[in-house]
Formats: sequence, structure tokens, C-alpha cells
Amino acid sequence: MKKFLTTAVVLLGVAAVAQAGPCHKIPKVETYAHPTLFRSQAQALVDADSVYVTGAKALKPNFAINVSKKDDVYIAGHAKDVMKKVAKRHEDAGLGKMAINAPTMRSEVAAIMAEGLDVATPENYKPYSDINSNYWAKDYIYRVTEKGIMIGYPSGVFKPDQPITKAEVFATVAQLINVEHNQGTPIYAGEEMKFIPTWAEDCTNEVIASGLLQYLPDQKSVVKNEFLTKEQVAYLISSLRAHWNELTENSGFADACPASLGSVKVKMLDRLSAKHSNIGDAFQVKTTESATIDGVVFPAGSIVKGEVVAVNRPGIKNPGYIKVKFKTISSGDCVKELPKKVKGVDSDVIKNPNILARILGLPFSASGRVVGVVGRSGAAIVDVAGNGLEQFGDNLSNTFVETACLHPGRGAASFGQAIVTVFKGVFDVTKVVVSGAFGVIYELCDEIVYCIVPSCSNSSSLNPDEEFTILF
Repeated sequence: MKKFLTTAVVLLGVAAVAQAGPCHKIPKVETYAHPTLFRSQAQALVDADSVYVTGAKALKPNFAINVSKKDDVYIAGHAKDVMKKVAKRHEDAGLGKMAINAPTMRSEVAAIMAEGLDVATPENYKPYSDINSNYWAKDYIYRVTEKGIMIGYPSGVFKPDQPITKAEVFATVAQLINVEHNQGTPIYAGEEMKFIPTWAEDCTNEVIASGLLQYLPDQKSVVKNEFLTKEQVAYLISSLRAHWNELTENSGFADACPASLGSVKVKMLDRLSAKHSNIGDAFQVKTTESATIDGVVFPAGSIVKGEVVAVNRPGIKNPGYIKVKFKTISSGDCVKELPKKVKGVDSDVIKNPNILARILGLPFSASGRVVGVVGRSGAAIVDVAGNGLEQFGDNLSNTFVETACLHPGRGAASFGQAIVTVFKGVFDVTKVVVSGAFGVIYELCDEIVYCIVPSCSNSSSLNPDEEFTILF
């Protein structure tokens, strides 16, 4: 039933997106029929140049939360970008496509850590005898070993192609952080962590206490398997980057990596919503404290301009998300570009939008959403009807032509196909009508919920006057 209804949801959108080839850094227009029906959606994403700031389900009570944790969008996006860059380096070296769900080698952990934490390339380094000048991860390995993040063996080798256990990965991460933790057998998610030798229990407990493991995909395998996959390591390092400041304090690595360019505290001036916003939408925020960018001091009240680069439409039990990038900061005639890489976004206070504003906006937003659903439904019905009539005409024509050519069997088959086309058209139109009716009801209900109890509205959003800190 779910598949039956979902088919109609993206009649036009899926076809348009599916036929388009991969495209990076070129904005595309989102197309969709009814994005609210059972999470169905068709969308095109834009390469965000490794910028990750997301709209979370922001309408919550007034207390501090972390926007980057909502749906783990920042961490997931960063981890995928890291893996894409590392995999490309691997493939460019003629080693084939990297299997991200396979156990990780020492060289791959070095690559993921160097790329994920922006570890700088050292001016000088002591070479390893088993790494030649053409080795694909040579630069990555020397970046992390010269910083002391990873080490080689006393014999002067690194053993880059040796599998690295999860216990060894945890030990590597544990030396970077400083977190109070339990002693004894490591317990995670109510289960004993498997394949952890005695020497690694303390560092495993510290990684567990840090909270970093909650972001890793396939949680069961984190507990039960001896090795982490490349993808899991990427998520682990990305979550470490997102929480670098609070986890590395007094660890000895706080200033080592990643390079921190500062922070900007801002307040939203516009509203962005996963339901309403589109790729390419511009918005503005205002700084609430002075900020220094490239040596220039921008006072409180400076304007930061941004752009929406990705939207995931909300659906049932799915608040969706918004990915944006901040482009420039300005005060008077002074304008500076902001760093492209963002470590994270900490929300200071989440505020419910003014109730008067919600009431005044309800008639317009609700009618707009309903008209949008009805319009897309009508367009889908016209498309189905047009294609159906064309096929019916062709089949009917073939019936007479093939019969006149003394091929009555094929003529009868064509007539049968014409009848099937009629029933299929009725069936497809019914699906569109059902999904359209669902969309209208859902949109009206969600708009009313947003007006009365905004914290229950099923739409990720960043709202006017919400304050957060961008960490570079």
C-alpha cells in the first residue's frame, strides 16, 4: 500500500531527477509532487563546499540544545565528504573503488583522520621504509604521524595495509580527548563491547563516555564486530571534529587540529523551513557580538548573508532538514568572505516564534501550501491523462492497421493493450487524487499545529530571533 501511494507522489519529480546525470556545484531546481506523503521526495542537492549548517527541529522549549545533533546532519554530511575525498585519492592512484563498508586499514584511518581534522602537512618528516613516494596515502600518513596522532613501529615501518581493530581506533581517538570515564569492562548501549583487550578497556571507556559513538551507523556492529568500517571511522572522526572544543580541552591536542578560525554569534533575521525553503534561497542573520574575520573586527549588528544549498522535505515522522552556507559578513562598506569550512553550530537558545506572527501568517501559508498541492496534483493528472490518451490512440490505430493487414491476432492484442491503458490511466489518476487529498489534509493540519503548538510541528526550521554560534 505504501509503495502504491508513493508512486504517485513523485510522478513528475522523480522522472526529471532520475534522468539527470550527476552534477556538482551547479544548482538545480527541486521538483516534487507531494513531499509529505510517506517521506516521498525527489530533490537535487548542491555541493556545499564542505559547509554544514543545518536547520533542526528548532521549535523546542527554551533551553540550550545543539543544532548539529538534530538528525546528525552536520556529522553525516561531513563524514560523507571526507569519505568522498579519501576514496577519490584511492581511486586516482589506480587502486579501484574503495569499499566503505569493509574493515579499515591503518593507511585509511590515517587518511580519514588527516582529511577529517584538517591536519596540516608537515614541512619535515621522518620517512617510513615501507611507504614509497607514490603510495596513495603517503601525505596523509606523515600528516598524522608528525602530529603524534598516530605512530609507526620501532623498526621504522608504518604497516599501512595492516587492518586496524576498533580497539586500536579507540586508543587513537582517546589520546586526543580528555573525558571523565568509568573503569573496567566497557559497556555501550547496555551491552558489553566485544573484542576489547584489557589494554584497550580504559581508552574504550573514554570514547564511550565522550558520546561520539552514538553518531556511528549500524550501532550493533560497533558493539559486536572486531573492526570498524571505513564509513564508521569517518563518522567517528566527523563527530570528534564537531565536538572538538569541549572534548579536547586539557588533552594536549586542543590547539593541534583542526585549525580553528574563530566563531561568530548570530541571530536569525529570516525564517528557513524544510517545508517552504528552496535551494538557492538567500537569507540574512545578524551578529550579536563582535567577531574577528581575517584580522578585521566586525561589531555586533553586522550582517551575515547565507544561501540554502540543500533541502530535505519533511514527511511522516520525518522533520527533514535544511543545509545552508554562510557566504559573507559585512559592516558598512567592509565585506569579508567567511571560511568555507564550518566545524559546527551550537544553538544558544531556541525560541518559539511570536504567536501573533504565527496567527497572521496562517491564512497565507496554509492556503499557499494547499494551492501548491492541488496544483501539483492537477499537473500530475494532466500528465497521466495526456500520456494515457496518446498510448490509447496508438494502440487503437494499431488495432485497425494490423487487422486490415490480415493480422487479426496482433490487432486483437493491440485492442487489449488499449483497454489496459484505459484502466491503468484510471488507476494512476486515482493514486494522484488520493495522494493529493492526503497532502491537502496533512498541510492544513501541520499549519494549524504550527500556529497552536509550534514545538509539535513536523518541519525542521530556523526561525527569526533564534540565536546560535557558528564555529569555524
